[in-house]
Amino acid sequence: MNHIHGNDRNQIAMLSLEGCVAADSFVRVIDAFVDAIDQKSFGFTNATVREEGRPAFDPADMLKLYLYGYRYGIRSSRKLQREARSNLEAMWLLKGLHPHYKTIANFRKDNSKAFRDVFRKFVLLLKEWDLIEGKTVAIDSFKIRASNSLKNNFNDKKLEQKIQYIDQQIEQYQAQLDSCDKEEEREQIENALSEREQQKVEYQNLQQQLHESGEQQISTTDPDARSVVLHRNIVNVGYNIQAVSDEKHKLLVAFDTGTVNDTHCLAPMALQTRELLDSKELKVLADKGYHTGQQLSECAANDITTFVSPKAPSAPADSGYPVTDFTYNPETDTYTCPQGHQMHSNGKWYTHSPSRKGRTDSHKFRRFLTPACKTCPVTGECTKSQKNGRAIDRSEYADVVEANNKRVTENPDYYRKRQQITEHMFGTMKRHMGYTHTNMRGKEKILGEVGLMFTVYNLVRCCTVLGVPELIKVLKKSSFGLFLAIKRLFAPPLFFQAKMPVHIFHNNLCALCA
Repeated sequence: MNHIHGNDRNQIAMLSLEGCVAADSFVRVIDAFVDAIDQKSFGFTNATVREEGRPAFDPADMLKLYLYGYRYGIRSSRKLQREARSNLEAMWLLKGLHPHYKTIANFRKDNSKAFRDVFRKFVLLLKEWDLIEGKTVAIDSFKIRASNSLKNNFNDKKLEQKIQYIDQQIEQYQAQLDSCDKEEEREQIENALSEREQQKVEYQNLQQQLHESGEQQISTTDPDARSVVLHRNIVNVGYNIQAVSDEKHKLLVAFDTGTVNDTHCLAPMALQTRELLDSKELKVLADKGYHTGQQLSECAANDITTFVSPKAPSAPADSGYPVTDFTYNPETDTYTCPQGHQMHSNGKWYTHSPSRKGRTDSHKFRRFLTPACKTCPVTGECTKSQKNGRAIDRSEYADVVEANNKRVTENPDYYRKRQQITEHMFGTMKRHMGYTHTNMRGKEKILGEVGLMFTVYNLVRCCTVLGVPELIKVLKKSSFGLFLAIKRLFAPPLFFQAKMPVHIFHNNLCALCA
């Protein structure tokens, strides 16, 4: 039986790049998107070039290559160079250009801020298209590995162990020197001893840097990277990326990278989102990792309604009844214990100092007690403190926390939207687009790469919502680039601010023209 055979490789064929790219290919969306951008307004390198000298690559072409690469999980500059020479879609996108891998790498390195600005302005454009509503958003985080190994990440305990181990080795080498008579062996031992002493000095210098910085960790390859739990208690060095997505079409609207956990990220991300989208009534959904009284209080003070999953109350080891069994009475400012006794406060506020080393947060609280504990028949079941009885501490944020917990409890279906809004895009970026690690170093460059990745995700999502032909059509008709070009003609305080939504700027401009 004959097999299917291809054409002769020496056969001359008529071929056009346009005919090799499908009408609904994603590269056509990238092409239309980048062509709608005013490169100069975003501050891309080589956006303006001189007449003399060697010509530079157009930043639009470099941006197209990166958007293409991040869409298909190709982020290495060398691999992107190969794609530009071998992939027909990449060749169509760049019109046959073949930039060197160093040129490709430098473009990403030098344009971190521009990538973030492109994402931000694209979000405003999506708001103008009514694809982003800005009423309900969900906040969540995901971890990515940094280009810093775990052995090059240190904390105070790890450095102390290293120094102690080297001290033991130094003592052993010194003992060997005292008992060694052969000159060759003594020379080897002295070299090894010198290496250990040098290592000790390096670790002591790192320890001093760590103490002076006030941080809990120090990384030698990427100073901004931190030891984080990636998943299932697997620890690696990386970044904790915060992301905010809108309910309407699950589009990403804001991002940042915070500390190793989510404890202090709720209010900053919520405020950043409200400021960008100009949302008057913003509701925020988040998991229990964001549940802290201080953050909930800050959101409430800025008229942001939170739906954050409550944390389970932590009962002290010497108490049998959980805190939830004690009822607070706001009218009388008292607690009622499970036995019906009222617990009163002396009205004095105490300060709860951070219990863990390195924590800077603290809060005030009042303590509620009752003398009935001394004669209560179940005192032994309630607390082991026979002298003072059971005490309930009420935080200064208790009212805000209880209000948030009540909203979550009374609206379980609404809170369940959180997973639908914010979970699936992390799987898409990690599994489909391969974004599990970063090629960059330093927080600013990492955020630039995240902006590039999130821009790609929103473009892919828009293809699903609108369809490729319709998206290309609206991009070509978009005033995205026009508004940014007009911005340069007027005084920024009067007509355009970085925080002003595009539709408001449009109204101001129309009013001026009228």
